[in-house]
Amino acid sequence: MPKLKTRRAAAKRFRRSGSGKIMRRKAFKNHLLEHKTTARKTKLSKIAVLSEADKENVELMLPYL
Repeated sequence: MPKLKTRRAAAKRFRRSGSGKIMRRKAFKNHLLEHKTTARKTKLSKIAVLSEADKENVELMLPYL
């Protein structure tokens, strides 16, 4: 069976946790940060777990994750 290609854009955005869950960054922490509160920016800095609805698509993009 041939090797499967990894989508490099997805490989830069997703990681597997120790328990096997797929982790992602949160959106809205790139720019226009002046008017966002410190608490909001802190919450956006945390790593989030990928939802079950998106899990199948990401696993297809990253066959060796």
